[in-house]
Amino acid sequence: MFGLTARSGLAEEPQDKAKEEAALLKKAEAFVEAFHKGDAKALAAFWAVDGDYTDQTGRQFKGREAIEGAFKGFFSENKGLKLRINIASLRFVTPDVAIEDGTTSVIPPDGAPPSRARYTIVHVKKDGQWLLNCVRDAAFSPPTHYEHLRELEWAIGAWAEETDQGEVARVSFEWSKNRNFIISSITTTFKDISIGGATQWIGWDPVAKHLRSWTFEINGGFGEGTWARDGNKWVVKTTAVLRNGKKLAATNILTRIDGDTMSWQARDRTADGKSLPDVKEIKMKRVKEISP
Repeated sequence: MFGLTARSGLAEEPQDKAKEEAALLKKAEAFVEAFHKGDAKALAAFWAVDGDYTDQTGRQFKGREAIEGAFKGFFSENKGLKLRINIASLRFVTPDVAIEDGTTSVIPPDGAPPSRARYTIVHVKKDGQWLLNCVRDAAFSPPTHYEHLRELEWAIGAWAEETDQGEVARVSFEWSKNRNFIISSITTTFKDISIGGATQWIGWDPVAKHLRSWTFEINGGFGEGTWARDGNKWVVKTTAVLRNGKKLAATNILTRIDGDTMSWQARDRTADGKSLPDVKEIKMKRVKEISP
């Protein structure tokens, strides 16, 4: 139920750090037990006498009496709730002061989705006991890989290229929910007749520490690629399996020329290990949205 990750701070730490961490973890477990019993008085006792609590809405409760009253009101309207605490980090500022960050999940008894929140706690040690001095709740934001994908944000939108032969290539990029992926749709038409297409998901690989993509073609083929940035270019090493089982590999180069122009080229292509000619670089223009 709990995950404890202690991070060394720059300030003074207790001599027996593991013992103090264990004491704080035991306090968290006891807090959960009191919450499950709906015991407002026992919960308030975890705070220092002059401690305070600020909930997600910004309401502040100062002192044990006010905190107890807040929990009494909460439990009078909510029965049978379960609490889960996930401790993300714990660091000691001094041997008697520790700062904890994490998330909580309050689970209703009827199976409805849990209510989640982020929190920060300042613990203080008084007379040998750890107490809550300051607790701050905040709205929970789902984890996201946007920070790793935002270098591709310039590509969000629709792009098109038309050759002299009438062949049209179109590609669009859009964010998935929570911005954990960029979803790309690729289509190629010839004289308004579709001759190919694919859907691609681009995301962050937290193990390999680079961007990765997964591509699914409308004709049944599939592939994946690894992305690396080189200035204004993205070098994408890809492998794919066609519907007939043939294996392809290539290096795709996606280049941002300016805010409304990009280019794409495929190099070092092979099919079942045999070399294929490079694909000539094509330029694509951003498709402007037409106002109603």
